[in-house]
Amino acid sequence: MVDDDRFLKETGLAGEIAAIIEPILSEQGFRLVRVHVSGRNGVTVQIMAERPDGTITIADCATISRGISPVLDAYESIQGSYHLEVSSPGIDRPLVRASDFVSWSGHEARIELKQLYEGRRKLRGRLAGCEGGEIAVEVEGALPTADRLTVKVPIALVHAARLVLSDDLIAEDLRRNSKRRAQEEARLAADDSD
Repeated sequence: MVDDDRFLKETGLAGEIAAIIEPILSEQGFRLVRVHVSGRNGVTVQIMAERPDGTITIADCATISRGISPVLDAYESIQGSYHLEVSSPGIDRPLVRASDFVSWSGHEARIELKQLYEGRRKLRGRLAGCEGGEIAVEVEGALPTADRLTVKVPIALVHAARLVLSDDLIAEDLRRNSKRRAQEEARLAADDSD
């Protein structure tokens, strides 16, 4: 079983907000992906969240917003008014859990490391999973004789990771959303027949 806790943690005000809202999201059946605070339009608090299966709907975003708005309104570290934006992680989503590297294996990602590791600070390649606290990424071979080289990096060294938008990723996202819609329709049909 791969660890499902977020290994990427925000700092500063975004970190404080994440610590406050993560338990609320969990109670609502969602997982926090990321919190970002910017000076756009005054102060904007951006929350990325998803269901454990990686999906989220517009109605889910509204539910999350209603659940965390009163808490953020009472939070004294946000000075004055703010704008709250709740969204999905998107197709080219950030990878913030070890399980993300497993779930999206076979897809291309860009990864920035906190420090040099075996001569690399940035990686771009196909995800090949995560095991024993290390992510595996297939990168273009550094040697003329190697087409692809699998690099293993301790997950604790990852500063940022994000999927790269590609035709394969779009097709996979459509397949997952189609499967989710079919499951939801079946559940609703079962509820209606009761």
